[in-house]
Amino acid sequence: MKEIAIVGGGPAGAMCGERLASAGFAVTLFDEHLAWEKPCGGGLTHKAISTYPFLLDSPHPKKIVSTAELISSGGHRARFKMNHPIVIYSRTVLNGLLLDRASAAGCRNVQSRVTQMTPSNGRVRLTAGGEETSADFVVIAGGARNQLLPDTTPLKAADLEMTLGYFVPTDEQLIKVKFLKEFEGYIWSFPRADHVSVGICGKMTQNSSQGLRRHLDDFVRDEKISLEGARIYSHVLPSPQLHTLRRRRIVGKNWAMAGDAAACVDPITGEGLFYAMRSGDLLAEALIAGQPEAYPARMRSELVADLEIAARIARKVFCGNFLGGAITTRMVQMLNHSATFRDLIRDVFSGSQDYRSLKRRLWAQLGITLAELTRSFIDPNSCGDASSPVDGTEPAR
Repeated sequence: MKEIAIVGGGPAGAMCGERLASAGFAVTLFDEHLAWEKPCGGGLTHKAISTYPFLLDSPHPKKIVSTAELISSGGHRARFKMNHPIVIYSRTVLNGLLLDRASAAGCRNVQSRVTQMTPSNGRVRLTAGGEETSADFVVIAGGARNQLLPDTTPLKAADLEMTLGYFVPTDEQLIKVKFLKEFEGYIWSFPRADHVSVGICGKMTQNSSQGLRRHLDDFVRDEKISLEGARIYSHVLPSPQLHTLRRRRIVGKNWAMAGDAAACVDPITGEGLFYAMRSGDLLAEALIAGQPEAYPARMRSELVADLEIAARIARKVFCGNFLGGAITTRMVQMLNHSATFRDLIRDVFSGSQDYRSLKRRLWAQLGITLAELTRSFIDPNSCGDASSPVDGTEPAR
């Protein structure tokens, strides 16, 4: 196995291409856009930065954000500093950075769309830009709805979410996330280097684009965001169900999926960039070792087992109730009244708290959290830094 074709030039494909080319493989990456803008926050959490430090050290334009605000469906707010900052790139810049690294390692990047892939004599024949080529192995990293080989299948509607939003030409230093009543998803405002990405994501089977647009426009109005010069966008992203993560076939005789194609996205936070890059990296490791069949086990050990827990609890987090109110509302309220709970959410939000140990940590801290909540109602001045001004801003409410 010497010649590798990669279909898709996003973070998964570019990372896989860099690793394989560095190991001496002849790698050709196909993407009809190469570096292009994409409707997501673009945030890289602590686990992404600690795994790939070049994402923080690169000279490319980016925003380093330390403060976030969560807003409940009823308007309760909690503003807090994260234990680790989030690094936010424009997707055009991030994709360009990763593709440049792949090219420098020896990967050949071709701006062309692959329209057909066919197994042929132990290889795979590809049609791109009207021309045919072939490879020993194909990495499918072309997004959530990609289906090119006969024995690969796209994700179903229940495993997808719709996103739409605006690129707003303004400067901001604060991440905002708003939850909606009985809504499996959220609204976000993520500052980037030269604009702000303001958007909404929700399950495809539960929402229409018109309904999402109404929720988003209400948020824009309530937050007094000017849309002068803004550009609207829409896209489809994975939001995998539990059984999809457990049963989806992501490797075959001479092909494998990575990134969105492999449903590598956190069903609760929507974080996908780290999982895309890491899946491409893990696939490259398996190919370099000559063991592509070991790729699913590597994925499960490092990524998928944790994502399965997120998929199991996602609907309960967004639509469940606790102490007579929505879980998301209680979460925002507890942020303002418990330093211990606030520290946990800081770790969750910045990506340093995994789901496998989250339940254990919640139960271990429950007594302290309840004591802090009780004390804060008796003495409102005891609730800590969430009720104090952060970076010169107004106190959280």
